[in-house]
Amino acid sequence: MLEKVLYPTDFSDVAMKAFQFVKQLNKCGVREVVILHVVDQRSVDALAIYTDRDFLGIEKAWEENVMEQIRPMEDELKELGFQVTVRIEKDVPFSSILKVEEEEDVSVIVIGSHGKSNVKEMLLGSVSEKVVRKARKPVLVVKR
Repeated sequence: MLEKVLYPTDFSDVAMKAFQFVKQLNKCGVREVVILHVVDQRSVDALAIYTDRDFLGIEKAWEENVMEQIRPMEDELKELGFQVTVRIEKDVPFSSILKVEEEEDVSVIVIGSHGKSNVKEMLLGSVSEKVVRKARKPVLVVKR
């Protein structure tokens, strides 16, 4: 039985389509949703190397922006009766998703088929593809 869903998001159109699907899962007995946003550590490291601006200020603004995007989703899920946990991680996205899958002991992962960086995904393999191959729990991939 599905009880707890991991919903990784990069706020892309496909991730928002997956969110619409997650909202419907309360009809299937799902009680809890973990919303996960992963800030790609490689991007953070590159930014730290190539900027002379206040890095901590940039990082704080980045996190505030993420929370501004997550808060409405969290509120909407709570209104539908879900218990919601929000996690923001700094890591390589697919490995962070797999780590949170294990830590939160989720029943299923609901993920969009493509993120914001489509060209990069075509060349390197998408995050969702790596999650599908390596996840221990079922993965529901929502297409465009």
